[in-house]
Amino acid sequence: MTPNTHPAPAASIIVPTRGGAGRLPILLESLERQTRRDFEVVVVVDGDVDGTAAVLEDWAAKHPRMELRSIVFPENRGRSAALNAGNEAALGGVLIRCDDDLEPAPEYVHLHITSHTGEMSGVIGLTSNVYPGTSHARAYGTSHDALHHANALALPPDKQWRHWAGNVSLTRAAWELVGGYDEDYRRYGWEDVDYGYRLHAAGIQVRIVPKLTTRHHVAATTTAVRAARALHSGASREIFLRKHGADVLPAPADALTPWNIVVRAVARRITEPRIRRWGKAVDRVADRLPATVSRKLVALVVESAARAGVKDPARARSTF
Repeated sequence: MTPNTHPAPAASIIVPTRGGAGRLPILLESLERQTRRDFEVVVVVDGDVDGTAAVLEDWAAKHPRMELRSIVFPENRGRSAALNAGNEAALGGVLIRCDDDLEPAPEYVHLHITSHTGEMSGVIGLTSNVYPGTSHARAYGTSHDALHHANALALPPDKQWRHWAGNVSLTRAAWELVGGYDEDYRRYGWEDVDYGYRLHAAGIQVRIVPKLTTRHHVAATTTAVRAARALHSGASREIFLRKHGADVLPAPADALTPWNIVVRAVARRITEPRIRRWGKAVDRVADRLPATVSRKLVALVVESAARAGVKDPARARSTF
């Protein structure tokens, strides 16, 4: 794909992707329907494992109206490296991170651009998870997501940076001041929370804009996948705490309650193969049990996996 030769766009949408050949068409179709056209899309392929580069070439040929560029890594380098490459190549004045499994509404780009009220600012859009009809979604996913969303909106302004994730934007001036994502985060998660905190620590306003809540075709549709990500997230959290100190985040609920005692016991036995086996077993029985029991079983696997990642990060072995 040839570089963009038009005047600098108002915004650049940076899309990190790995194994995204099946997901990207939904995103690109949504971006094709935007109410404004003064943006470019920069997709960074973090090692092409499924023909993603060919999908992008084909899309660019069939949709010449969209300013679409791609960067293809020859190997997996991690999400932080992909985000850094995309932001460094971007030409826009507002830099929008958009994960490859989002489905933005037509006003998405316009709202991201107009939500920036100053030269130095960061904007967060939450996500509305779209699930297939799985037992995990019925037992845990939908209710947990609703609680997570409500808690995010209830945060005071100086704590909203904690939700910096896959639907966010910042001004170019903010990016140039703070610098790139930390490439030490090679497991799943926390490179985004780390960046949100760095913006906040630099005195840059970071705020949640409810109107930017965007449909998210969530990957964690089973207990096994959700727990595996919790394991990796727990491990990555320790990198964050080593960098920034324990006082930055709320203290974990670790009192010796009966529930926490059980979580600790299960966490001591957690491994990635066991997560897969236990997660599948829970999902098989979830629809045949009372809803409160199913929810507790899923929570036990997920919370135990997260604790295992915190206590023994080496147990998180796979890469994302």
